[in-house]
Amino acid sequence: MNDSSAGTQGAGKAVFTARSGRLAALPRLLSLDQSGELTSAHVKLVATAVGRSERAVWRWVATARATGHVDAASRTRFSVTPEIRRLLVLWGGNASAVHRELKQRALDDPLMPAAPSLSTIHRALRRDLTPGERAGLAKGEAARRAFDVFAQRPPAHRNAAWEGDHKCVPVRVLLEDQLVQPWVTWFIDCHAKVITGVAVTPHAPSADAVLAALRMALDRTEPFGPAGGLPGLIRVDRGKEFLCATVASALGAFAVPVVDLPAYSPHLKGTIEALNGAVEDMLFVSMPRYVHRQTLTGGRTADPDEPALSFEAFVELLLKWVHWWNTEHQPRALGGRTPMQAWSCDPTPLHDVPAEQLAHFGLEDDGRTRTITTQGVRWRNRHYIAPWMVGQAGVRVAVRHLPHHDLTIEVFGLDGVHLGSAVLAEAASEEQVRKVRSARTAKARRLRADMKAAARLRRERFEAVTTAAPPERLGALTEAEAEAELAESDAAGLRRADPGYIPHQPVPDGWARPVPPAADGPEDDTPEENA
Repeated sequence: MNDSSAGTQGAGKAVFTARSGRLAALPRLLSLDQSGELTSAHVKLVATAVGRSERAVWRWVATARATGHVDAASRTRFSVTPEIRRLLVLWGGNASAVHRELKQRALDDPLMPAAPSLSTIHRALRRDLTPGERAGLAKGEAARRAFDVFAQRPPAHRNAAWEGDHKCVPVRVLLEDQLVQPWVTWFIDCHAKVITGVAVTPHAPSADAVLAALRMALDRTEPFGPAGGLPGLIRVDRGKEFLCATVASALGAFAVPVVDLPAYSPHLKGTIEALNGAVEDMLFVSMPRYVHRQTLTGGRTADPDEPALSFEAFVELLLKWVHWWNTEHQPRALGGRTPMQAWSCDPTPLHDVPAEQLAHFGLEDDGRTRTITTQGVRWRNRHYIAPWMVGQAGVRVAVRHLPHHDLTIEVFGLDGVHLGSAVLAEAASEEQVRKVRSARTAKARRLRADMKAAARLRRERFEAVTTAAPPERLGALTEAEAEAELAESDAAGLRRADPGYIPHQPVPDGWARPVPPAADGPEDDTPEENA
């Protein structure tokens, strides 16, 4: 097998060398032939160089004299056409299935050309299609992209660019007696590979998660300091949370542009995508309730009753891993340095955010003016109070708040001075909130059980078939069962149509039934006689 393989490779190399040598040598040989200077020595020299016999080179010269072309005559061969590409998509890249399709078409239509052999189709696919095209026709765009070549951005400096993203954590954690999959929102510096800010939510993130992670990233204190400051730009991929008006205005106030990358283009933000893959391979895979865990026969896990981490424990482990990544991990691209060392060694000047501006970063303002009353500040039909409001009744103020956070608000004077925070005056206690959430959960579970039971009633099963025939419904129903169910359905429909309807009851035994008059009786009966 090895000898045959080596011989095939050698033949392929010789054919390539002969063809390229023919194209290079024939113009020179023809020139010598036209001037009468062509000799056997010239032909022998070319034959030795291209690995062909002298007789073959003489045939090249004779053919070139007759046709005027230095290349060999092209032969008609099977090639991949748009129709073949469509058949490859239809059959998932299966060349044998395409071959059978072409043979069947030739049999059905005598005017169709004969189908090529399977080996001919394989050669055409290897010759006319790139590996990426073959993978894409078989499995789609994601498979094709695996064969693409991507350039790296030129080296920059710290804070030149950040990349941000959300990642759904493939781990189920326990939150208030329910299993949820958290989301991580984070930012990373593209040059030093240092994680500058992280925020975790037990549900799909919104603008408040982005603002929380950004506030942490802009702040150069612990736990992620001294990394941070203002970046030159931030790259995201069309996330509506990143592009909302609050985030855009918060970053726009510091002249930081947000670059909106095309959707489904992870190669354009490779730094954050590499981080998403690294945290799963290095941390999430070892956690309990990892959703991509190896399974047994039937899709069951080895320990289906494995205890889950609490949400607080998960966040603690994630923050520890982030600290390890920044201070101990040595990525290959940093040449043996940790991300924090690469950050500290960079002499590029930093631009910090003043503490008083960072404290109110990302707050929303509806633009309305409100007045402090004896009940506090009214916002969204609820009152907010604070100790500093004592003696401030009648003062006109502006209210700002974090998205989705309505327990506290920030109050500012009309001149922009921050007056203080205020809390919801009638906020429920933790015990009340817990009871309300438990009641909501119980109602949701009951509704879910009712919907599942109704789905089982609607589900119809059919008999398995071995031929192309309509299947028969399974589940025999007796005549009595059908009549009973229809009667119950009619009664229910009548009750819905007339809520005041009272069904007829049997006549009591003590009631006298009316006697119909005799057919031959007198027509002028008196009331006494009837009585």
